[in-house]
Amino acid sequence: MGTVAAIGERARVVGLALAGVAVLVADGPDDVRRVWRSLPDGVDLVILTPAAAEALESDSAMPGGHRPLTAVMTP
Repeated sequence: MGTVAAIGERARVVGLALAGVAVLVADGPDDVRRVWRSLPDGVDLVILTPAAAEALESDSAMPGGHRPLTAVMTP
């Protein structure tokens, strides 16, 4: 089984570490794109905060031209 990772603002993703999720803090659009491009091998699922999803939506450099499938995280 692969790793689950979460990308987004610290306050929104840090709690996911308690469930064994690899938390990748990215506080701005440039950070989100940098973290996305450097995801380690073995990550099978990525959880994105709404801001992280927005940063990736217009990113033409996503592998294979894929767009992220997202669900909105609510407080």
